[in-house]
Amino acid sequence: MRRKCSNLPYLVLMQTSKAIQDRLRLELSKNNLSITDFSVLEVLYFKGKQTIQQIGNSILISSGSMTYVIDKLEQRGLLNRNACPDDRRVIHVTLTIDGNDLMEKIMPEHQELVDYMLGSLNNDEADSLVNLLNKVRKRVEI
Repeated sequence: MRRKCSNLPYLVLMQTSKAIQDRLRLELSKNNLSITDFSVLEVLYFKGKQTIQQIGNSILISSGSMTYVIDKLEQRGLLNRNACPDDRRVIHVTLTIDGNDLMEKIMPEHQELVDYMLGSLNNDEADSLVNLLNKVRKRVEI
């Protein structure tokens, strides 16, 4: 007996999220970046100097994972860590020239891909999607 899916919005949301992430992974792998690597670089590219905690809060990953990702990106010469002169417990992270150059190269391609992925929506549909997703997020946030 075939059952009717009672959680179709959830199922479609998860499938869509996976498809978007798979496509992003494929594109970012061309520059030897994971989605998390790119997310860290993107925060620094748009916001400038950030603490590790600020970056983690922006991209929603734990501090333990942040340390690993930042170590990898620092070894690749894409970012620098500097101790805060006012508080030795705080570490500031910034893009290096190479990191900025990489983001200058890939950001237009990334934005074009995102525009393509969402390009089947008109402005009203895009606004509705954002409103609906925010409505769901607010209900489930802890």
